[in-house]
Amino acid sequence: MSNYYEENLNSVKLFQVYQTKYQRIKRYFNEEIVFIQKNLSKNDKVLEIGAGYGRIIKELGPFSASVVGIDISQASVDLGKDYIKECTNCEIKVMDAYNLEFSEEDFDVVLCLQNGLSAIKGESTHLINECLKVLKPGGKAYFSTYSDKFWEHRLAWFQEQADNGLLGEIDFEKTKNGMIACKDGFVSTSFSKDELIKLGELSGCQYYIEEVDEASIFLIIEKPN
Repeated sequence: MSNYYEENLNSVKLFQVYQTKYQRIKRYFNEEIVFIQKNLSKNDKVLEIGAGYGRIIKELGPFSASVVGIDISQASVDLGKDYIKECTNCEIKVMDAYNLEFSEEDFDVVLCLQNGLSAIKGESTHLINECLKVLKPGGKAYFSTYSDKFWEHRLAWFQEQADNGLLGEIDFEKTKNGMIACKDGFVSTSFSKDELIKLGELSGCQYYIEEVDEASIFLIIEKPN
């Protein structure tokens, strides 16, 4: 399947995804950001993979030395440049997450949040390796997915997106076991805790698993010194 976020769910449509009526979903957005804010220092250079229009970048700028976001969609990045224009230590640019155009060991923290490992289609181990490549020794990479406990809220949110014309009609025959499928070809998968543990082991680095707010599960990988 082509990149749905690049061709369909980008720019203003992506912005509308986050204008949800569900307070539980808004709390999920916020708690992921707060978790990262608490783990940053003012000296950290941060990279966010799959940054969209800069929603998270804008919240992390005051907690770090600098934040760079990348996204595959030119339309989302164009919107993002205006969205974060007052954040003097933040920038956003078009780039392929599987071919990061940065110097090796350039960042203290790399983020791939809100189920980015699934949303950024491709081989997850490859994406993780790309993130680790640009991470400084001793730096940490954060990858989040949905908790199983969050399924009903997540499904309601995706139904809202479909009702608003942001996604195709949900195919309920195929939607199960952590996967949401739409009749226009869009598919949102997620990772189980065991799958994240396997990815952590495959990284060859020290890693941690942490659940946040019964909504997100984080795989946190620390690059050895």
